Amino acid sequence: MGEAVLVVEYEEPTREFLSRQLADDGFEVFAADRAVAALELVESTRPDLVLLGAILPDSSGFELCGRLRAGEPGRAWNRDVPVIMVSTRGDPVDRVRGFARGADDYVIKPFVYEELVARMRAVLRRAAGPQHRRLAVHDLEIDLASRVVRVGGQAVRLSAKEFDLLVALAEDPERVFRKDDLLRDVWGFRSLGRTRTLDSHASRLRRKLNREGQAAYVLNVWGVGYRLVAAA
Repeated sequence: MGEAVLVVEYEEPTREFLSRQLADDGFEVFAADRAVAALELVESTRPDLVLLGAILPDSSGFELCGRLRAGEPGRAWNRDVPVIMVSTRGDPVDRVRGFARGADDYVIKPFVYEELVARMRAVLRRAAGPQHRRLAVHDLEIDLASRVVRVGGQAVRLSAKEFDLLVALAEDPERVFRKDDLLRDVWGFRSLGRTRTLDSHASRLRRKLNREGQAAYVLNVWGVGYRLVAAA
C-alpha cells in the first residue's frame, strides 16, 4: 500500500468520494466523521497525512488541528503529521486561521480532485525531507541536499530565498501558485498584506534561469501568482 491518509469529513458523500478515489490512487485510507474518532485513528493508525474538514459535529477542524499539533497528556500521536484543511470557508481570515492552527495547506471546496491529490503529494514530499532527492523539470535540475541548481548542465547561483522559491514552484511545476500561498510557505508570512518581496525575488530568479531572453521558467500569471513552466 501507499501512504496512509486519514480523511476527517462530516459530509458522508464527500467522505466516501475521497475514500474511494484515494484508495483507487494507491493510498491506504482511514476515515472519521467527527473529532473524537479522528483522534483515536490518528493515534492508532499513524497516518502520513490528514485531510481535515473545517466543520465537525463535535468540534471544528480549526480546533482539532490545534489539538493535533499541541498533543494531549497520555496520547501518543505524531504531532508533526501533515494536515491539509478542506473547507467551504474561503475568506482570507479563515485561511490564516487554519495556518495559525498548524495546517500545512488549505483547500477550498468545491475542489478539483486532481489538484487536491497534487497538493497532497507536494506536502508529503516536503514532509519527507530533502535527503538525496532531486527535482528535474526540462533542462532544470535541482539537488535539494546540496542546494545546487543547474540549467542545461550549467550551475546557477541563487540566494537562499531564491532557491526556496524555486523548490516550492518545482514541487508542482505546472500548477499556478497563489501569491499568498508562496509568501506563507517560503517566507512564513501569516498576514496577507501587500508586499513586493515575492515579485522581486521571482523577477531575479527568472533572469537567472532563463538564458538569452527566453521565458521558459518562472511565469507570472497576472492577478493570481506564479508557475514554474507552462502547462503541457
